[in-house]
Amino acid sequence: MTPFFLQSARLELRHWTQANLPLAQSLWQNPEVARFTHANGSFSLEEASARLEGELDTQRRCGLQYWPVFLLSTQSFVGCCGLRPYEQRPSTFELGVHLLPEFWHQGLAQEVARRVIEHAFQTLNADALCAGHNPGNTASRKLLARLGFAYTHDAFYAPTGLQHPSYLLIRPR
Repeated sequence: MTPFFLQSARLELRHWTQANLPLAQSLWQNPEVARFTHANGSFSLEEASARLEGELDTQRRCGLQYWPVFLLSTQSFVGCCGLRPYEQRPSTFELGVHLLPEFWHQGLAQEVARRVIEHAFQTLNADALCAGHNPGNTASRKLLARLGFAYTHDAFYAPTGLQHPSYLLIRPR
């Protein structure tokens, strides 16, 4: 088991490894998750594998990824939450959260996102975080509002082929 590097009250975040491919597939090939993240509403095996490779590459290059998340109590895989570089603004990262449906509506997305936000501002010294969501995902819109993100604009998101509402959270001073 990969050791955790961030922890919240109920969750721990680890780093993806190639051995986590079955977990990555269970998340990104899940139709309820993919309907918000993929234009076809599903990832193929090859696309899920490529997505994991992308996370591993971003970790190697930037020290960031959408880290896998596990319940402390059972070690069950919950999904992922993390950061990516945001090329349009220096010292800004993109926040993302993808949870398996059986873990929706339990406050876990907010808990893990708050921990990642804290890590971004306190450890990585980010100036701001951006985030977006599928326009049909009202739960994500509400989550970003609870986290303090402010709507800025709509932006085209190639994986879904849609204009996604986009938000910004400025580092507290």
